[in-house]
Amino acid sequence: MREFVFSKTQAEMAHTCRGTITLATAHIEVGDTCHLVLTSGGRNYHLKATSDGESQRWVSALQQAKANTTHMMHQSDDSGDEAPVPQPDRALTQGALKTLASKLDDLSTCNELIGKHGTALQRSLSELEDLRTATDGTDKLKTVNERATLFRITSNAMINACRDFLDVAETHSRKWQRALQYEREQRHHLEETIEQLAKQHNSLERAWREAPSTHPADGGERRREGDASDENEDTEFFDAMEDSPAFITVTATDHTQHRRSASNQSIMSGRLPNNEWSHDEKDAGSDNMQLRRVRRSRIPDKPNYSLNLWSIMKNCIGKELSKIPMPVNFNEPLSMLQRLTEDLEYSDLLDRASRCESSLEQMCLVAAFSVSSYSTTIHRTAKPFNPLLGETYELDRLDDLGYRSICEQVSHHPPAAAHHVTSQRGWTLWQEITIDSKFRGKYISVMPLGCIHLQFHSSGNHYVWGKVTSTVHNIIVGKLWIDQSGDIEIVNHRTKDTCHLKFVPYSYFSRDLPRKVTGVVADSEGTAHHILSGTWDEKMESAKIVESSRGCGGSEGKQKTVYQTLQPKLLWKKYPLPENAENMHFFSSLALTLNEPEEGVAPTDSRLRPDQRLMEAGLWDEANAHKQRLEERQRLERRKREAQATQALEEGQDFEGFQPLWFERRTDDSTGESTYVYRGGYWESKDRQDWSQCPDIF
Repeated sequence: MREFVFSKTQAEMAHTCRGTITLATAHIEVGDTCHLVLTSGGRNYHLKATSDGESQRWVSALQQAKANTTHMMHQSDDSGDEAPVPQPDRALTQGALKTLASKLDDLSTCNELIGKHGTALQRSLSELEDLRTATDGTDKLKTVNERATLFRITSNAMINACRDFLDVAETHSRKWQRALQYEREQRHHLEETIEQLAKQHNSLERAWREAPSTHPADGGERRREGDASDENEDTEFFDAMEDSPAFITVTATDHTQHRRSASNQSIMSGRLPNNEWSHDEKDAGSDNMQLRRVRRSRIPDKPNYSLNLWSIMKNCIGKELSKIPMPVNFNEPLSMLQRLTEDLEYSDLLDRASRCESSLEQMCLVAAFSVSSYSTTIHRTAKPFNPLLGETYELDRLDDLGYRSICEQVSHHPPAAAHHVTSQRGWTLWQEITIDSKFRGKYISVMPLGCIHLQFHSSGNHYVWGKVTSTVHNIIVGKLWIDQSGDIEIVNHRTKDTCHLKFVPYSYFSRDLPRKVTGVVADSEGTAHHILSGTWDEKMESAKIVESSRGCGGSEGKQKTVYQTLQPKLLWKKYPLPENAENMHFFSSLALTLNEPEEGVAPTDSRLRPDQRLMEAGLWDEANAHKQRLEERQRLERRKREAQATQALEEGQDFEGFQPLWFERRTDDSTGESTYVYRGGYWESKDRQDWSQCPDIF
């Protein structure tokens, strides 16, 4: 037995292999009672036996198997057997290379000596032919014999050095050829296995979709999601040590709340139930209720097309996602500009924040808004369309939501979009986001770079924050699922208040709630005033701090801060998904309306993009053809600009390159950073229906 094969359960042994451990390079260590530790390839495998006797039998069997494996490998090397070597030892390989280098130096030295002595011998022979007397001939003949002897000795040394070099090269060449052949076979076997698993997964998924009566409940689905993550990520067979939170929250008792009720102001003052109007808002809008547009609440069902993802992605590992040519099968019928606009799903949080008198309570609502933008992504594992350079998207919701939004793609490589939103309810939001994405084999990471700015008109409070990393797991095999992880630092540049949000990454071994988010709101002095908690896919709550103290020591000797708080108040709760959402790309109510055709928009608007429109209609083959046409046209335009830039450089002229139509780069007064901001003019052009300056990109 050269390898130790392991499975999770005894029932799996007949049909499932979870992995193998090469015993020749493994280290066997006896831990505590009934525990064994196998170390191989930089990873530790913790095994537990049912008794001391069984533990000893396992140790003896593994050590004997390791000894047999080492002996067999030595025999294979000595006999020149062509059996595959699992992995060449790095130290032996380096030693062989040093030996070969030394032998090569010997050959070089011998070559120089042969040339030197050969030249001398040839010169002596020439002189011998020119002799005139016998006396001179005796002396010269002696010299010739000496030089011939040196030449023979040097030649013999050269022959011996060549023989040694060839012996070493042939010996190690056989080992390297076996190792190379083994690696090729392993890679080929791995590709075949993964491709077969992908086909089986597609078959199972089709069977699951065709049997709706067997669909599990949400709880079971969440559990399977964790199982899929466990099977496809690097499996650990022991509980991982996790960093404990930096603070502990203790809720005050009812008696404490009663004593402090006079000074307590709820963040949720004036909060309305979700999906309901206040009387003032309803009365104010009652005259216009009949004039408001009825927006669509469904789109065509997503076709059930199967596609082997591995056949497309196996050659793209390590590449930027935006540079991988992908069919529309992996897209959703929205562009990245529309996904940015979808951040406004819960704009009512900003409407409420604009009415807050306390900047700290306002910060809590801004933090809830920053978290709410991720709630629509929980089931949205498909990729949005990459916008074409100069593509735009507008959303005019002045009539019902009080805001209107305009986006423009300002760069293609790297992909970057600028966004500007103006609300009649007291706030303005703008952002420039650059998408950096990588395909890592088992998962895709999407890292949005850039800042989001939010300013309230009445107070002048200017908030700035960023976005966290989104990761799509189980790209090749298993159920796709998405996770958000990282930190967000929100800063009010007027008051210097801060909020630190932590998106806890999902862990199969963690006891924490999945998709957990925690945060602390502090003033300019660093004093904490509110604790935020919740999940990025469900809700966020805020609890006012009434007292804080240093608690017991935490990990690494650090003390935790213990906060005593009032009862938490609900800041935000996710709207339920529309009926039949699972067949409509899991779109929210707002997302269903984003690609709805609309009259009077700019000719560069995402709604007019033909491949995206055809995909939404379920005509995926036609959509793929248009997508390829648009991408090729964009490549030709890029090469044309590059040629113009080269020509301008040769002629000593300035070349500006592509300039966005509705945005321009400026330096932000608060942060000092250069960013794209709205220059104005779009809505005026729409009123006049003057789009003469818009490029023809579709």
